[in-house]
Amino acid sequence: MASSDTPVEDVIREKISVALQPTTLEIHNDSHLHAHHKAMEGSTSRETHFRVIITSEAFRSKMQPARHRLVYSLLKDEMAREGGIHALQLRTMTPEEEEKRRAQEAGDQ
Repeated sequence: MASSDTPVEDVIREKISVALQPTTLEIHNDSHLHAHHKAMEGSTSRETHFRVIITSEAFRSKMQPARHRLVYSLLKDEMAREGGIHALQLRTMTPEEEEKRRAQEAGDQ
């Protein structure tokens, strides 16, 4: 079995997919935008900064902080690991919130 070029992204996708069964899951690796930052000196990882968009029924009746804590708890090992996730930007929505956002974006065009 060949090793992946994006092992951290693969783990993010797997853990979120299994736990939250999202209808939308977008993972953007923005690490290249931050590679020159002082905090990244000496880091050999190319997977440190992620922007993740998740739509899931699991977020129903949860406020944003609770949603984010849920995702952080899923990825706690990857965030604690040396060379692991340094920054994680989340957009978490229910299906209804995503539908409303898409309608607003369509109306703005």
